[in-house]
Amino acid sequence: MIPFSPPHIDQKIIDEVIAALKSGWITTGPRTKKFEKQLTAYCGNKSTICLNSATAGLELMLRWYGVKEGDEVILPAYTYSATANVVMHCGAIPVFVDTNADDFNINISAIEKAITNKTKVVMPVDFAGFPCDYDNINALISRADIVAKFNASTENQKLLGRILVLSDSAHSIGAEYKGKKTGSLTDVSVFSFHAVKNLSTAEGGSIAFNLPEPFNNDEIYAKLCISSLHGQNKDALAKMQKGNWKYDIVEAGYKCNMTDIMAAIGLVELERYDSDTLVKRAAIFEKYVQALSKKAWAELPVYKTNERLTSYHLFPLRIKGVTEAQRDEIMKNIFDEDVSVNVHFIPVPMLSFYKNQGYDIKNYPITYNNFSREITLPVFYDLSDVQIDTVIAAVIKAVHKVLG
Repeated sequence: MIPFSPPHIDQKIIDEVIAALKSGWITTGPRTKKFEKQLTAYCGNKSTICLNSATAGLELMLRWYGVKEGDEVILPAYTYSATANVVMHCGAIPVFVDTNADDFNINISAIEKAITNKTKVVMPVDFAGFPCDYDNINALISRADIVAKFNASTENQKLLGRILVLSDSAHSIGAEYKGKKTGSLTDVSVFSFHAVKNLSTAEGGSIAFNLPEPFNNDEIYAKLCISSLHGQNKDALAKMQKGNWKYDIVEAGYKCNMTDIMAAIGLVELERYDSDTLVKRAAIFEKYVQALSKKAWAELPVYKTNERLTSYHLFPLRIKGVTEAQRDEIMKNIFDEDVSVNVHFIPVPMLSFYKNQGYDIKNYPITYNNFSREITLPVFYDLSDVQIDTVIAAVIKAVHKVLG
């Protein structure tokens, strides 16, 4: 069975994890701090904090900005549930909008129509690793008539004076927009290093701070180090310094720090990310495109333009003219050929919890259309040329079996 997205664990990663275990630092320590600095240098943003998940990063930022009951947060209907769940955790209202027909990303005209005087945050999602149109999103929330609608209720909201752009960049580390890497494209971006991501730390994530003046991004980093560790004003590394044991709890914080074991994996992954990982994933994309572009029924993903380049995280193939049921039957046939495929994602308004909140997928027709025809093909480091050919053959056979 060809798997969908197994992690790439080689001897170099194993050796670095063993070194971390032997070092005496297995929780947040020197490797985590080094990883944060290297991520900042790689992405070109102003500061970075590493955490145990992207989900934790999104929620910490919403709470830092003071998002609360009655506030509204705009996000695409086409995303994973985590993007919406963190809004619910804060007591705020997820305001879903439709996506683009071509690239799956949030539709900027739909954002504009959804903005009210309760809107505090816009959360674009870089679907499959393809960056959103950040210049136009940033321009929209900075427009005078949009700024005039903004009602600031916290000190951070008053300092920014407008809607915060909080990018769910879970898929897109290493992607580029107009020559700049994700993480440096808007106010704040949050990456995922989950096991299935391009750059994995097993579990994990990071917040890339890029806020404008008068914010001090290093100070925000220091504040969220406290928020992510119970509200404790010193971490274990600081407390271990001679005579520095005494600490205080300055807020009722959370527990979502990254460990040095996780960072050990990330340091190896980041070192070879551009020169090896992305090269390998790009080659897989090219093989899929070369084979499937010849098929009239295949709608290939947008993954590079003159301005934008994907991180090659997912290959979301769409089958033209099929129903959701036919798509499901095609997937079954592919699995019967011992090839694992997936769907990214079931749109959030289709999930039971959100349907019970009153959301209806009928209000997001482009999202549903894309979802109903989408099949994600496997893309992972150790996928061989023979396996790629097997995937392609299985897809073609399955589609022809259903469509004739």
